[in-house]
Formats: sequence, structure tokens, C-alpha cells
Amino acid sequence: MEPQDATMNETSGSEAISTRVQRIAKLARENPAMVLTTLAHHIDMAWMREAYARTRKDGAPGVDGQSAEEYARNLDVNLAALLERAKSGTYRAPPVRRVHIPKGTKGETRPIGIPTFEDKVLQRAVTMVLEAVYEQDFYDCSYGFRPGRSQHQALDSLREVLMEMHGGWVVELDIRKFFDTVDRGHMQELVRRRVRDGVLLRLVGKWLNAGVQEHGATSYPDAGTPQGGVISPLLSNVYLHYVLDEWFDKEVKPRMTGRAHLIRFADDAVMVFANERDARRVLAVLPQRFGKYGLTLHPDKTRVVAFGRPPKRGPNERRDDRPDDDEGPGSFDMLGFTHHWAQSRKGNWVVKRKTAKDRLQRIIRKVYQWCRRRMHQPVREQSKGLSAILLGHYNYYGVTSNHRALKQVYQAAKKAWKHWLGRRSSRARMTWDKMERLLARYTLPLPRITRSYLPNAANP
Repeated sequence: MEPQDATMNETSGSEAISTRVQRIAKLARENPAMVLTTLAHHIDMAWMREAYARTRKDGAPGVDGQSAEEYARNLDVNLAALLERAKSGTYRAPPVRRVHIPKGTKGETRPIGIPTFEDKVLQRAVTMVLEAVYEQDFYDCSYGFRPGRSQHQALDSLREVLMEMHGGWVVELDIRKFFDTVDRGHMQELVRRRVRDGVLLRLVGKWLNAGVQEHGATSYPDAGTPQGGVISPLLSNVYLHYVLDEWFDKEVKPRMTGRAHLIRFADDAVMVFANERDARRVLAVLPQRFGKYGLTLHPDKTRVVAFGRPPKRGPNERRDDRPDDDEGPGSFDMLGFTHHWAQSRKGNWVVKRKTAKDRLQRIIRKVYQWCRRRMHQPVREQSKGLSAILLGHYNYYGVTSNHRALKQVYQAAKKAWKHWLGRRSSRARMTWDKMERLLARYTLPLPRITRSYLPNAANP
């Protein structure tokens, strides 16, 4: 899915559009119970130019093969025609081009839909309107694909809650194929609870029912919304806002005997409870709640985890760091990290994070396959590409307490590079002595912590 804060090129009308967005937001914020029926009039040529400026230009083309550069050659004419079709109701949402990206460690893939560039621009224009409205309604527990919010903010909030509560009982949520099973009727009904503008609802309906093109054939699934669309992250947040966030805040928390917290990033969520009974009561009703809206929870991956802080050790007991390697009871995964209790250097029990096993195996396999595919490229180019992969990995997974996993990835990258350089020819036997000399000239970035959750530590 394209992030909501996609790179934006400033235009002369950006400030004026920002002011209009703030007006929509102010109206929605001051009237939380109001159903908004007239919003499409905000979308004019200035709005379309801003939507174009906020749309990524480096994405793959859709089913029409048109690139952003080609669309820009006659930009005003194209935008005017697009606006007229959208307002008159004659716009037809083209099928999305489906590709598959690797997922997990067993050869699984995740389908991604690639809209046409023109469709992305129109989706961005509509998203700018709807986002101004729904951002006033969304809860603080929601972090996924929202302006100014990130995965690491969700992770830091989760850790703060766990530390403050001294752990507790964690309910892991795993929604089966969320984007493939979303009920479109429920989706449109939930959107209409806040927005009933005919133009916007018609466009949302067209995007939900747009076909999927794969291997030259177009199909029209009965359920789901294709991942990859500009508007898909917002629609998923609207859906889960009503299905989970609002329900948890208004119906679940008041019935609990102890503290309860929800942290959600898109369709990845965990709940933290102070009392086991509260956790198990909620777990028992979750399948029914999600089933009401056409969603299914994975019966094995949706579970309660006892995550209480271990007892303090006596003054004569030896410090034991084995929890760093223990992923048995008392640990859970979220957003690619395994969360577990471990002792700090001062001997205090703290919540730490390390790369989840499946993500660790995935990046190691990715590096190995990358080196294989590029084994005949010049060494300098291989060094640059491999360095970019490692830096990207460190940027996300380089959190305090995760240096050991980063080092595993670094060592795996060196081994994979050495292996495939040695396969370039039957004579090119690559020894570790040769490899170390090569690494002295074409260095790979060393593991580094890029994000700290220690008190008073500044993140880069």
C-alpha cells in the first residue's frame, strides 16, 4: 500500500489547498455526529493539481502502461478531463494490475494491485477530502498509514504501555487475509456513517468493484479491496475504526475490571490487559465481533499470551540473560519484532525487541537471492546495491537490544556475497583472505542502532 504521506512536490497552490483541508477538518471536528453530504465541491482543478503533486511518480505503470512522465506531457488537459468524468459519473475505474511479492518463509506471496497513474491521482484527490474528515474521528490507538504516524511510534507506544503496566496479558489479533475478504457492502455502509456525498460514494464503490488483471485475464472478485491503491489504507482504517477501535473504546473498556489498551497498525493489532479474566473474556467474543463484519480470525495465531514481568531476583542470585534467546511463553510478535522480557545492564527487567524469526529468515534469503541474480555485475555496483539493502534493514530493525540480529544479517550478507562471487567462473575461487581484501575496498555498512527507546536517548 502506498503511504498516506507520499513524497509531495510543493506547488504554488499548496498553501491554499492546505487551508481548505483545515476547513473540512474543522467542520468534522466540531460536529462529530454530523453526516457530511456535500464535500465533492472542494475537488476542483487546483485540488487536482495538488493531488497530482502528492502522487508518487516513480511507481510501476498500471494496465494502460502509461507512466507519470507521459501523463504530465498534457497535464492540465488530462486533469480537466479526469475531473469532469469524476464529477459527471462517467469515470470508469480501470482494473488494477496484480503482482505478487514474497511473504513469510515458505514461498508464500502477497498480492499487490497496481492502479493506473490517472487512477492514483483521482484516488489521491478523494483521499485528501476523506482523510480530513476521518482523521478527526480516528482514535490515538491507530497508527497505520496516517499522517505523522509510523510503525515505530506504534511499537514505542506498545512498549510504554507494557512497561507502565509491568506487563500483563496480551491478546494477539491475526485477521485472515483482511484485504481479500473485506465485505464491500459493510465497507460502503461504514463509510456512509460519516460521509454521504454522492460523488465520493460513487467513486469509492467503483474502486471497490474494479477488476483485477493478472496474466492478461481480468477477474472481478466478490469481496476484498486490492492492496496497492492510494485510497486502500484509508478505507481499511475506516473499516477497522468501527469494527475494532470504536468497539474496544466504547464497549470493551468500560466492562473491564482492570486496565486495557489497544495498539493497532492497519490490520496488525494487539490488546494489553491487566487481568487474565478480562483478556480471555475479550478473546472469546472476538470471533463473533469480526464475523459480524465478514472477517475471520486465525484460530491458532489469535491467542492470549501471559506477558507478566518476571519476579525480581534475590541479591545472591546470578543474572541470567537467557530470555534474549527464549521465544517460548511470554513473547509475542508485532510489526516484525518479537517482544520479550530481558534484564538490562543494571539487572532490571525491561521489555526488549528483536527481529522476529520469520523476518530474519526473509531478509537473509532476500540477500542470498539478490547476490545470485547479480553475480555477474561489476563488484562496485554489487557493493552499492547490497549496502542499500543493509542500510534499509538497519533503519527499521536497528533498535536498542537488537544488535545481535543485525549482526546475523551482516554476516549472512558477507557469506552470500562471497559465495556468489566465487561462482562467477570455475577459476574465480573466492577465499576469505581475498574476500576481506575486497571488503576493505568495497565496504559494507556495519550493523548500527538507528533508533533508541532508552530514556533521554535521541533518535536520529
